[in-house]
Amino acid sequence: MGICCKSQRQVIPENLGNSARKASLHPLSRVNGWSPPLHSFQVVCWTIFLVMSVAAFGIFIPFLPRDWKHAAYIVTGSLFLFHLLVHLIAVTIDPAEVNVRLKSYAQPVPTFDRSKHAHVIQNQYCHLCEVTVSERAKHCSSCNKCVAGFDHHCKWLNNCVGSRNYGFFFASVASALGGLLCLMVLLLYIVVQHFISPDKLRTDPLYKDVRSSSTWLLFLPLWPVPVKTPVVFLILTVVLLLGSTSLVLLGHLLVFHLYLMAKHLSTFEYMMQARFQQKQAPTRREGLPLPTEKGRPQRHVVLPTPVHPALFYKAAIHLQRSSSPKVGSPRRRRCAGETPQLCL
Repeated sequence: MGICCKSQRQVIPENLGNSARKASLHPLSRVNGWSPPLHSFQVVCWTIFLVMSVAAFGIFIPFLPRDWKHAAYIVTGSLFLFHLLVHLIAVTIDPAEVNVRLKSYAQPVPTFDRSKHAHVIQNQYCHLCEVTVSERAKHCSSCNKCVAGFDHHCKWLNNCVGSRNYGFFFASVASALGGLLCLMVLLLYIVVQHFISPDKLRTDPLYKDVRSSSTWLLFLPLWPVPVKTPVVFLILTVVLLLGSTSLVLLGHLLVFHLYLMAKHLSTFEYMMQARFQQKQAPTRREGLPLPTEKGRPQRHVVLPTPVHPALFYKAAIHLQRSSSPKVGSPRRRRCAGETPQLCL
């Protein structure tokens, strides 16, 4: 793993509070997913991949008949190897803005001073990275740097996902899902075949020396380990439960990103859009007509001006920045008694 790292540096763990962040006088930016500290989700991800690989290639694929065995090795092995490659690339790539990558990562990132600037990025200039950034860049608080085409910060990669590594991230999710599907089909076949015709699972030549039908050999053909049937089913159940859970989570993630691709949105833009719609919901309810009474004219509350969907992203950010004015400020006095509307 060390070959994938370049000038790794210790940074503030993202689970620390604001007080700990403020106490640090020299915060540094992360380079990629190998920069310490490693996230616990990243360790879990590699552990699951290792368990699935050992179970698939060391235990269950050797149970298959000879013709199926070679096909399973090729198909499943190609998916697992491809996933490993694109996953390593997604973790290793530095997704930062080009101007951020041109700077020296050894220099500490300055502390943001709200008395001088209202926001971290203003007019496409980041006051923390002190560089000009692109329009869709965002300063990630976990990596402490501006990420080009920011999509989200992935804890499983321990790295930000941006325009530079989004394709590898998507390929990693898709290949992991394909490999798990192959493994689940393989496990189901072994379960069914064990009750129908278990002899078809004992075609390896080493089974000629095994007299008991309840004894199975693991890690064929290099290191045969004899175990009883309950042990095999215990391992199969654990792998099946772990694989099914991972399959559901990865399937949901893949479908979600396919939806984002169809809508030409990033994960961050989708979240800002959803937050904007939540803030607009009370305003829309106030715009409904009031109930009428006999002999009295119907009163209406003016509906807010509709906002084009293309403005959701920028409008949501503007609403987030301006939603908490100071008490007694000119904006609060000016808007008192008016119908809540978004200032675009």
